[in-house]
Amino acid sequence: MTDTRARARGGRMQMPRSRGALSGFLLILLGLWGALIPFVGPLFDFAFTPDKEWTWTTGRGWLEVLPGVATVIGGLLLLSSRNRATAMFGGWLTVIAGAWFVVGRALAGPLGLGNAGAPVATTDDKRVWLELTYFYGLGALIVFLGALALGRISVRSVRDIKWAEGPDAAYPTTTAEPVAAQPAPVMADQKTEVIGPTLESQSQSQAQPQRRRSWRDKLPGRLGGNGDKLAHR
Repeated sequence: MTDTRARARGGRMQMPRSRGALSGFLLILLGLWGALIPFVGPLFDFAFTPDKEWTWTTGRGWLEVLPGVATVIGGLLLLSSRNRATAMFGGWLTVIAGAWFVVGRALAGPLGLGNAGAPVATTDDKRVWLELTYFYGLGALIVFLGALALGRISVRSVRDIKWAEGPDAAYPTTTAEPVAAQPAPVMADQKTEVIGPTLESQSQSQAQPQRRRSWRDKLPGRLGGNGDKLAHR
């Protein structure tokens, strides 16, 4: 017997690494932005108070650095993991971190986590851009990409099944027994029709010489050599 069943690579929890690669890469970039922008933003006059570069505060640590680092870790898990459970953990980590970017400032006061500062802006447009790029817009984008990655990972597609089967599906697990070749069946009532003269008939006709007719055989009646008599009316 030949067992041609495919060997799955790790079972249902395994998936190709490309499943969450793009979302993971984008989340890593967003996490680095969220964690580093409060320290480098003052260099470009784009910051919250205190508007001094590389200045550490408790509020920046809890409200910007912590969720930024969590987003980077979740993005790395999505980018590198082939295990569905590990990748889903990374996706949920990014969703929670993005939500903290959105609601963290509102909860910082009651929880005693410090203050993130006020936007350093002279116009309303710049103030809106600071609020979006530092907290609200950044957090909403992280939540969106994390949820998108979770949706892709939670579905086991046909492509994932083919990948899980792997190259072993093309090879049997045991050696097949050789099968003897069967001769072609012969029909009992099969006939062969020969078209044209056979070799035997040709040889017989060549062996018997033809009799030459004399001049008497060519004449009609009694004058001929055929012995025929003239008919009288």
